[in-house]
Amino acid sequence: MNKKHMMEQAREVLKIEAESILNLIPSVSGDFVRAVDMIFKTKGRVIVTGIGKSGLIGKKIVATLTSTGTPAIFLHPVEGLHGDLGIVTKDDVILAISNSGETGEINSLVSRTKEIGTPLIVFTGNLRSTLAGCGDIVIDVGVKKEACPFNLTPTSSTTAALAMGDALAIALIGKRDFQEKDFYRFHPGGTLGHRLQARVRDIMIGGEGIPRVLTGTPFLEAVEELDRKNVGFVIITDSNNHLMGILTDGDMRRYVKRGVHFKERIVDDLMTKKPKTVDENETVARTIERMQKDEITALVVVDENRILKGYIHLHDILGRGGTIQITIPNAT
Repeated sequence: MNKKHMMEQAREVLKIEAESILNLIPSVSGDFVRAVDMIFKTKGRVIVTGIGKSGLIGKKIVATLTSTGTPAIFLHPVEGLHGDLGIVTKDDVILAISNSGETGEINSLVSRTKEIGTPLIVFTGNLRSTLAGCGDIVIDVGVKKEACPFNLTPTSSTTAALAMGDALAIALIGKRDFQEKDFYRFHPGGTLGHRLQARVRDIMIGGEGIPRVLTGTPFLEAVEELDRKNVGFVIITDSNNHLMGILTDGDMRRYVKRGVHFKERIVDDLMTKKPKTVDENETVARTIERMQKDEITALVVVDENRILKGYIHLHDILGRGGTIQITIPNAT
């Protein structure tokens, strides 16, 4: 391929993908507005799912949402079908991305989330697909053709889905009245040099708000504590308040599926003995980065001696429909 042909081909790719985005404009209609309203009003998170190239696009959409004040997490459909479905609640919103709408793993996951009662927003290029039929809100991200010369490699279709995700995130910025100062709170490493100096201890939930039981506690009593605090987990300590483990609602679902009998069990038998933790003196900035990297929404807060201090949840960092009130130092 000579230089001239190479440049012509590259320009053609850019033209095709640009046209694919422009062709999405009619899809920004009443369903799009409903999707924005649904996410804005949700008490939980946006749980984005997709596989392959759509999964990569989904992760980028999650990053955009979380950095602009909308709690979001990516759920791989295969992992979801093998236990991670436990993170999904009826208070969340699912955003499923599939160009064909016939991806088996995504459709299987979606059918389970519908049983939970979680509302579903669909990005698809096939409005007659199985996935589209399951959606509460369906947004058309279809393209006329891929930029690939064989019309096979996802190119225009993934660009279209990404652009629609950006449109959704930016619309939510307007809905939340998200300001420039708020943006810097979630970009502590940005070029303007803003640093998020708040510490975990300033944001964490502590005291009576901690879902906590002692080692040796009967399993069913731990379940009662989990239900009372309703944060998705219960923390286990010894009598000196040293962290010993954690038990999540996802763990419980997995044990039920395995047919585990709980009547004579204590929490020590079933808890995870090395839960993910964060030091109370860590910055909120680094904590957010950690949550995004590990794709988790909560951490147990301890001091240098692993004494339980509380827990921190993404909801409490981002706020429910708002942003945390912290002081940002002047740019240098």
